[in-house]
Parts: sequence; C-alpha cells; structure tokens
Amino acid sequence: MPRKQTKAVKIGNVTIGGGAPIVIQSMTNTDTRDIEATLRQIEALARAGCEVVRVAVLDQDAAYSIKEITAKSVLPVIADIHFDYRLALIAVEQGIHGLRLNPGNIGARWKVQEVVRAVKEREIPIRIGVNAGSLDKEIREKFQGITAEGMVESALNHIHVLEDEGYDKIKVSLKASDVPLMLKAYRLMSETVDYPLHVGVTEAGTVRSGLVKSAVGIGTLLAEGIGDTIRVSLTGDPVQEIPVALQILRVLGLRESGVDLISCPTCGRTQVNLAELADQVETKLSSLPPLDRPLKVAVMGCAVNGPGEAREADFGIAGGKGMGLLFRKGEIVAHLPENELLPALLKEIEDYVRDHGKDE
Repeated sequence: MPRKQTKAVKIGNVTIGGGAPIVIQSMTNTDTRDIEATLRQIEALARAGCEVVRVAVLDQDAAYSIKEITAKSVLPVIADIHFDYRLALIAVEQGIHGLRLNPGNIGARWKVQEVVRAVKEREIPIRIGVNAGSLDKEIREKFQGITAEGMVESALNHIHVLEDEGYDKIKVSLKASDVPLMLKAYRLMSETVDYPLHVGVTEAGTVRSGLVKSAVGIGTLLAEGIGDTIRVSLTGDPVQEIPVALQILRVLGLRESGVDLISCPTCGRTQVNLAELADQVETKLSSLPPLDRPLKVAVMGCAVNGPGEAREADFGIAGGKGMGLLFRKGEIVAHLPENELLPALLKEIEDYVRDHGKDE
C-alpha cells in the first residue's frame, strides 16, 4: 500500500523512514542499572522479533550502564531521558544509538545546544515524544484542553528548537491513550512534516484491552500509509508486545514473514473441541523460531469451510464427528481419528520449521 515518504534516520544498523520496512520497537521494564537483567530482557525481545529497544535512564548510574548494555545488546538501544541534559550527554558518550527526549523539558537553550553538539558528532537521532497526558499548561490553555492541534504544536515547538541548532535527524511521536485523538494528531503531523513517525497508543492497557486499542490505532494509521516504526504498549512483560506488533504488520501485508493461524468461529455444525485445538496450535506457533518464509495454518471445525480454507494454508485440519482431515497445501493427506489430528498437525509444523528455520 502507498506510504508517506519520510526522511531516513539510522538507529545503529536499523533504518527508520525513507521507505524502509516498518520497524518494531519496545522498551525494557527492568532497572537499567541492572545490566544483566536488562540484557536478558533485550535478548528475549529480540527472539520475539523486536528490532529496536528503549531503556529508561533515570540517573547517572543508569546512564553509565549504557556502555556495557550497548556493547552487548543484540539490538540497537535508545535512551529515554527527561529533564536532565547531563544524562543525555553521558548516554551519548557511552555509545547510545538514539535518544528519546523533548528539548523543551531539559531547560535552558545552552543545554539543548550541548546535547545537539554531542549527537551531531555521532549522527545520533533524537525522537521527540509528545504525550497527550503531559502537554504543557500553555498549550492546554491555548487550545482549551488536550487536542490533536495542541499535540502537533507542541511537537513542532520542540522540532524547531533542534532545527534552529542545525539538526534534523529527528523522529516524532504523538501518543495518546484515546485512539481518535491519537489518530487525528498523527494525521495532522504527517501532513505537516516529513520526519519519520513513531506510532503507538500510549497507556493502552493490558493484553486484552491494549491489544484492541493498539490494533485499531496503529493499524488504522499504517493502512493509511502513516508510520515508520511502531510500539505496542501493553502493561506487563514487554515481550508480549512483539507478537501483537508482528500480527498488525502481517495482517496489513507489511511483513512477509511470520505465522498466520486461521480458525473458524464455530457453529452448530462443529463436533470437535475446536477452541482447545486452536489454542494448542496457537501456543505452538507463538513459540516458533524465526522462519525464512511465512507459515499459514488452518484449524477448522467442519467440512463446510474447512477444505476451502485449508486449501490456502500450508497445513490444516478440519474436524468431524470423531474423525477429521489433515491437509497439506490444500490436498487431503490423511483421514484421522479426532485424537490424532493435533499430533499430526504439530508434526507437520515441526517438519516445516526444521526445513525453513532461519540460522541464528
């Protein structure tokens, strides 16, 4: 689908914007001063499919931890910094790949100049992150509340500070927990600037509620061609964010690789425990290593839609009364008792992974 053309910036070895594939990000929730715990979580995120990771830098000890973290991290690392420009300078010295900060909240102009001077030497991008919940009082008063127009003006104010210092390696985010507000803000920003946009719904909630908010918000913008990098923000273990992000991209045809499970909603014709079968297959698929080509699996409840859907899948099963069919590339390869359907399908998946797993 057509995408808004934006400038390209590089976070370590990952390109964001400029027509590059949309990048999946997340953020660790470990204490950044605990280097080993942070690295373990980064590795888990990478295994799940994350491509860039952000860490919170709350104090100087956390800032000095950046050196070892970036040296050992399997992903490019962004430092999330607020208020204290000195933390940004330390993070840059320690080898950080990107910064997330707002020039307006780190104080006097000379402090901004110090940060810009440091990032210029290393061409480190800065993400200007505007959140609806923390707009400046002046902006709220001007626009009589929290509005998309106010969020965009806030971002532009920060952008102009960097541009005035001759720096344009910038990414922008305009996050809100209210999806319509977030959508309007990003649309306005996309019309106004050509900097790459980091898209997300902030404080989306738990896996259950946050998944829906993120899918609707992020998915809508991506479908309109807006967005260069995404983060699905969910309460809890950040690793659980990555499958959701991957699924959003895959559903929109923005990722060729990945796994796709299709299963019918069940009806009065269903005579097998399809929900349990689908859950077990989904659990298996969620634990697969990266594959060199997409995998599509169908778990169907009867012979009405089953054969047709399975025809489009790499593998599939269609249940019946006490019996079922196993499909491979649309062809029936076995008639099996109900209790043998799942083991047979899992065996097909394991064989596929053996042949198409990527070398780590």
